[in-house]
Amino acid sequence: MSKVPREKKEATLGISLIPVIVVVAVLGIAIIVFGQDPHIPILVGAAVGALIAVYKLGYTWEEIETGIIDSIGSVMQAILILAVIGMLIGTWIGGGIVPTLIYYGLQILSPSFFLISALILCSIVSLATGSSWTTAGTVGVALIGVAQGLGISPALAAGCIVSGAYFGDKMSPLSDTTNLAPAMAGSNLFDHIRHMFYTTGVSYLIAAVIYIIIGLQYRGKQLNAEEINGILVAIESIYTINPLFLLVPVITIGAVAMKVPAIPGLLLGVILGGICMLFQGGDIGGIFTAIHYGVEAASGHEMVDSLLSGGGMDGMMWTISLIMCALTFGGVLESTGMMQTIAKNMLEKAKSTGSLVLTTVLSCLFVNILCADQYLSIALPGKMFKDAFAERGLAPRNLSRTLEDSGTVTSALVPWNTCGATMASFLGVATFAYAPFAFFNLLSPIISTLYGYTGFSIMTIEEDPASPEYKHKMKLKKSPKELEEYIANYKAKLN
Repeated sequence: MSKVPREKKEATLGISLIPVIVVVAVLGIAIIVFGQDPHIPILVGAAVGALIAVYKLGYTWEEIETGIIDSIGSVMQAILILAVIGMLIGTWIGGGIVPTLIYYGLQILSPSFFLISALILCSIVSLATGSSWTTAGTVGVALIGVAQGLGISPALAAGCIVSGAYFGDKMSPLSDTTNLAPAMAGSNLFDHIRHMFYTTGVSYLIAAVIYIIIGLQYRGKQLNAEEINGILVAIESIYTINPLFLLVPVITIGAVAMKVPAIPGLLLGVILGGICMLFQGGDIGGIFTAIHYGVEAASGHEMVDSLLSGGGMDGMMWTISLIMCALTFGGVLESTGMMQTIAKNMLEKAKSTGSLVLTTVLSCLFVNILCADQYLSIALPGKMFKDAFAERGLAPRNLSRTLEDSGTVTSALVPWNTCGATMASFLGVATFAYAPFAFFNLLSPIISTLYGYTGFSIMTIEEDPASPEYKHKMKLKKSPKELEEYIANYKAKLN
């Protein structure tokens, strides 16, 4: 006998919020009271959501399991990239590339100009590569080392690096999120990028001014020459320093910027790093160890040994496992309709353009927290609010911009999100520690919301050159003679 399909019930708001409340409560107790990692509390929330879906909403375990697998599968490329960057960091430290960057950085950069220099450098690299992860995992790692050598707070430096990395990620046509947002909203890629200049430019300028002001506090500060010399000597004691090693990040970043796919481009960096390890006196066995397990420095200098230890594919497993736990929870909520119910109830509160933009911003943040994935934070609200923006007569580029202003940038501020966990893993600074200093990421959703309420740069469908309504309006503006010629040409095309 064939099984009779169970009748599914739509999740109410109350039911949908139960797993959310459980996750928040268990996370708080586990992290604050017992000092545990967030992995298991998130899985507890997923289990509660799955039980509710089976016994209250009529879903089968097979359907929920498919949703979980689809959720994890949607970011499998990102997980592979994360593992490859772990390998790259291992060989770049072992090959003397990161030590060389730190060595020269300590002698060139000054504390008063470090933050603005780091912001601009990370912005350029991220614009060229379209990847915040590549930026943080390469130049970001070296900049953290330079900051510690200059006596600058690692949390402040990490916030600055994240700001620059996400500015480039958000504005680069090579970025996957920059392509995903207009695809979800129904706008054109380059129209989307041009429209983002209004919000992104202001957020970036304000962040840059803040970093300059903070940097000025270091003006006149007497550097501890003895400490810096101690770091330089310690680096020289275990690595050969040569400016030619700097060609490796240039070639790797250049390859990605030249549209070599991310994984092959980063693997090129791993190979080049392995070759550099041979010049450091390493052997094939040591290269494989660095790729798999990372490296462990033994200079005798505590700071240097801390900075130059880590990397390797194995070093990324904590982050990868956290991402998979978070996506399990997100997959349960999405596949059972709970996430859509929560978003739908939020949309009902949007009575004006400003409140619609605010609701979209909050929805993106909400998905980043609950589904723990940057792509879902763009795709889900994009699908849910596309019609709402159209019904209000707003051009699709308004929605695509809002998705990036909130979904893309706030992902790095959530510790268990794919992006927040990755930034913390690469930079060695906890997400909640650097988040208050990631000014660009904090300002972007605020500026976007302000524009929604003031109407500044909010484009209607009739003002959008890409829309049929705009083209129709332009036809009506033609003179009688032009209109007659237009109609004659149109008829000729039909014949």
